Amino acid sequence: MTIALIHTSPSMVPVFKSITDELIHGHTIFNMVDESLLCDIIREKGCPPATARRLVGHVLSAEDAGADVIMVTCSSMGRAVEAARAVAKAKVLRVDEPMADQAVEAGARIGVAATLPSTLDPTVELIRRKADAAGKAVEVIPTLIDGAFAAVISGDGSTHDRLVADSLKTLMTRADVIVLAQASMARVVPSLGTTTIPILSSPRAGVERLATLLRT
Repeated sequence: MTIALIHTSPSMVPVFKSITDELIHGHTIFNMVDESLLCDIIREKGCPPATARRLVGHVLSAEDAGADVIMVTCSSMGRAVEAARAVAKAKVLRVDEPMADQAVEAGARIGVAATLPSTLDPTVELIRRKADAAGKAVEVIPTLIDGAFAAVISGDGSTHDRLVADSLKTLMTRADVIVLAQASMARVVPSLGTTTIPILSSPRAGVERLATLLRT
């Protein structure tokens, strides 16, 4: 089969290549990147209709290029991904759905950490919908890590990592499981050492779900 990965940042291409090289074999994978989507989301503090339409257009373009399965790797665009499902014949995957399913299964107190409100809010909303669908009462603990995104885009990765690590340590005392709303935060987890609760990120969970789909 042919798989398309649609990204809003070129930094995600090597992240997903590493995981797909490990978990997916015998299929063709190609990447599409449009940084303007994320720029819009940050500027508008959410995904405006025009941006959602562009994402749907990218999904249809990927389908025209031969993709049988399309995964959008940006959690901020979840609702737009769901809209694309209604018009695409290809299978369209939202990268953070498997992570949300795992979080709901893992505990009743779910911490959600993000460095951007535009990613925090859709992730919280997805988890609450998944919990409702599962008939499970959960407490979602949203945590916006102030200053971390500004640090990383200015090139100060060490400050970003320190702020994220400090927030995750605090959140571990309040939650049964932590969800990282942005894949870029996952690099901080190894520095925490042994963690007392699961810390979930979307790339691996999303590709694991994709690999399972390809085997069926």
